[in-house]
Amino acid sequence: MIRFRLKELMADKGFQESRRVTFDEVAKETGINRTTLSKIANQRGYNTTTDNLDALCRFFDVDLGEVAQYVPDSELK
Repeated sequence: MIRFRLKELMADKGFQESRRVTFDEVAKETGINRTTLSKIANQRGYNTTTDNLDALCRFFDVDLGEVAQYVPDSELK
């Protein structure tokens, strides 16, 4: 299963910049709907587009592997 690290990236960016990063800010800067961001962050197994992943990589200035990671099904139990 693919696990998205959106909440962690938001927390890291907020810590580095000494401020709170919100879904509304990420939505405005990336063009990704706030509802979609919430689903990426909270819904297990959510399927998103490569355009969204590209926008998140650009916003957080990270590689794809930092936005999403593979977790074997055996580790989910």
